[in-house]
Amino acid sequence: MKKIKITIFVLVILIAFLAYYITLPAINVHATSFWWFLLGALMLLAGVVFFRDSKKQGVSFQAGVLELKAIKVSLFVKILAGMMAFIALFFLGGSILSSPFINASKYQSLLTVTERDFKTDIKEADYNTIPLLDKSSATILGNRKMGSMVEMVSQFEVAPDYTQINFNDKPVRVTPLVYASGIKWLTNQADGIPAYLMIDMTTQDTEVVQLEDGIKYSKSELFNRNIYRHLRFNYPTYIFDDQIFFEIDEEGVPFWVCPVKKYNIGLFGGQTIGNVVLCNALTGECTDYPIAEVPQWIDKAYSAELLVQLYDYHGVLINGYWNSVLGQKDCLQTTNGYNYLAIEDDVWVYTGVTSVSGDQSNVGFVLMNQRTMETRFYRVEGAIEDSAMSSAEGQVQNLGYMSTFPLLVNIAGEPTYFMALKDDSGLVKKYAMVNVEKYQWVAIGDTVKDGAREYKELLNTNGIVSELESRLLKTSGVISSISPVVIEGTTHYYVCIEGSEEIFDLDLSDQNLIGIVRFLVGDRITLEYVDELGLKPVRSIS
Repeated sequence: MKKIKITIFVLVILIAFLAYYITLPAINVHATSFWWFLLGALMLLAGVVFFRDSKKQGVSFQAGVLELKAIKVSLFVKILAGMMAFIALFFLGGSILSSPFINASKYQSLLTVTERDFKTDIKEADYNTIPLLDKSSATILGNRKMGSMVEMVSQFEVAPDYTQINFNDKPVRVTPLVYASGIKWLTNQADGIPAYLMIDMTTQDTEVVQLEDGIKYSKSELFNRNIYRHLRFNYPTYIFDDQIFFEIDEEGVPFWVCPVKKYNIGLFGGQTIGNVVLCNALTGECTDYPIAEVPQWIDKAYSAELLVQLYDYHGVLINGYWNSVLGQKDCLQTTNGYNYLAIEDDVWVYTGVTSVSGDQSNVGFVLMNQRTMETRFYRVEGAIEDSAMSSAEGQVQNLGYMSTFPLLVNIAGEPTYFMALKDDSGLVKKYAMVNVEKYQWVAIGDTVKDGAREYKELLNTNGIVSELESRLLKTSGVISSISPVVIEGTTHYYVCIEGSEEIFDLDLSDQNLIGIVRFLVGDRITLEYVDELGLKPVRSIS
């Protein structure tokens, strides 16, 4: 009998360990998964003991039906049942006491929002750094690139991560490869995953970055090197966020950025991020950082979904819980989408802000820093993103193109929605710019610069002139060099003038600059140009 009890105990332990190895709950009272795991373990133990007691009392199974007989429940099973009831009540009570219903003011103050000026913070758009691709377009490019890698495509596939980051002051998306199947894992796991993909969001160039040492820790590993299992065994009490991010540092070394949840309200409420565990994808080495000390090169500690949820708490619960349900006075919420902007070497989540009444206008928009949680509100009234997308699609309705979710940019001091227009296969065909305040002002171009030029002409027609254009500078001198180049199918002339270190850029898609073809080295020329960093865009010549 004693051997039977030991066998039952060992069996329960083995089943519980297997369940833990698969589900990986955090051993933490703030983790709902911990309570479910504990409840399941107690139910398993109680069930096994109850079954043993029933057998001892002569109860048998006949054709799969339990013989009807009164069963004396042991004291141990009663204790287990009491523990399960206590856990269920404790969990239910903790959930209620942690909810916005009880703690509306605490939820509303989780996020600190500062109001800022659009023109001051958001500089005029630099068309060389505007990300032109959304995640779905990047996925298409990544799959096509992988298809051309004959030596890898039979063994690996592209992971769906496509994390948008800033890399060397450029917006890029990065994603690792994954093992194509369990058999492919078995034959390749000793060397690890040999590469990751990097897609330039402005040029659409796709690069397979080969690694000398393979990625040993990833989501596609099956056992202890699986990144989630590796994190759990190193940090058994940490409640990791649902999303961990694949990023690369300034040298191109791949890492997993793993945010750790922090609950600020009761047991289960008011989630923010308290720590970030940085795991080297090659070696598995982990470093734990408090959120305030996260390295600058990390772009994502807060997921976009978490930031949007926090702002919704801030806007909807402004006057308490009942007001958010009944009167809804002054209640604001985010619109039904978001995008990313690169500002000050960080990635910011952009989304519009509208009233909860569901009208078709924004009262403003917010930018939320994914590394620091800093949130800026800009009071700019205008159309919501859906209206702008419909307006842009209406301009090309004969072609059936669909719009991506907009980016917000500054053109001539005007808040402007910028979006790509894609065909049925997901390829970008045109670009659209729509004025936020007057969404009937729409410009379409085959390239970004074409669309920008059309948009500026539209603004000029309506009496709006770019601040940059209003500060045109003039220079004269003898041409020391003149070089034609082709960029995105458009001819440019780069001109240098004696005695100046500046390089002047003449875009021949502008009809006012066609006359440059008559000038030669040694000719005297007068240029009106915009004083920007890098190349100086020319607006007129004589």
